[in-house]
Amino acid sequence: MEPKAGRGPWVPPLPRVRATVSRRHRFRTLSRQADRFHWTVIRTCLRSLSMSVLNVEPVAAEDAAVVETDILIIGAGPSGLYGAYCAGFRGLRVAVMDVLPQRGGQISAMYPEKPIFDIAGFASVRGRDLVDNLVAQAETHGTRYLLGHRATELSYDDGLPVVRSDRGTTVRAGAVVITGGVGTFTPRPLPAGEDFLGRGQVYFVPDPTAHAGHDVVVVGGGDSAFDWAALLAPMARSVRLVHRTARFRAHRASVEKVRALGIEILTDSEVSGVYGGALLEEVEVRHRVTKDTARLPAQTVVAALGFIADLGPLRDWGLTLEARRIAVDTHMATNLPRVFAAGDITDYPGKVRLISVGFGEAATAVNNAATVIDPEAALFPGHSTEKEN
Repeated sequence: MEPKAGRGPWVPPLPRVRATVSRRHRFRTLSRQADRFHWTVIRTCLRSLSMSVLNVEPVAAEDAAVVETDILIIGAGPSGLYGAYCAGFRGLRVAVMDVLPQRGGQISAMYPEKPIFDIAGFASVRGRDLVDNLVAQAETHGTRYLLGHRATELSYDDGLPVVRSDRGTTVRAGAVVITGGVGTFTPRPLPAGEDFLGRGQVYFVPDPTAHAGHDVVVVGGGDSAFDWAALLAPMARSVRLVHRTARFRAHRASVEKVRALGIEILTDSEVSGVYGGALLEEVEVRHRVTKDTARLPAQTVVAALGFIADLGPLRDWGLTLEARRIAVDTHMATNLPRVFAAGDITDYPGKVRLISVGFGEAATAVNNAATVIDPEAALFPGHSTEKEN
């Protein structure tokens, strides 16, 4: 089959073989996936990654019965870490709570080695380095971390917010700033690859060198799929990208980069079967139009099919939600007293979801929270050049 214009070449079809994923098996697979990829499992995996693959030392989880603080930030991603700095800069006590065992949110969990190009002042910065710099900045004024804690309950005591975690810790704060990113994120499953999860099939590529010398198949058409394909190309024996349509969600520049690297892109195709023994050895790819199938060597399959976001317990706090995100005003205040929000978890007209935007929102949220905690305080915190020297 000759490749169509604008598409990568198609692997010559092998003789027709029976698809390995029946409807009944798909149903059972998806049902098991719903349990298997529950966030508690993902959290356990990430806890292990933080200690080994990511080479990140997890901060010891704190199990104090009661924590008193001026501002509690829920979410230790970029927005939360910068918010912690902003609070400390004002002389406020700040605690940061996150369900993950390490700081950095999705960056540390999903793409610590990937370069980020849209951070102001950096032509390019590796995810891990951005997190390290944010942590160092936040610690200049002292920040208390409650990592490995999921915020489960919100109540009020004498008008002040009280947050409880799933580990029994109670945090009494003057204000709360929610910077939970997309909330709980669960990978969309690759049904055909379930049996090889951890034995060749992965959802994250925190350490590209772990796949050196492998034949890699990346499944997906978004930015993560194309970025990981490009990241793995220099060290893998081969990289192929499989997507179910000829249209991609990825940024055009990412698509062109993958094509320039000579990475084979199989469009209108899907992974219909996986094969191997103790470890993954081959995948079967089926063309969705012609129904032709081909076996490809693969020791690694990256399922970059996106994530299902879930606010989790935050849904029950009484927050006003818009499209499963927290509605805020220009002060980054929510509808609840003394509760603010910033970053990707928020929604308002004209919202742009970028890390750099989250930084500004975190500063707005924290400084407005400061005036709620102390009505005599000025909204403007002053210039760092005047206070830091």
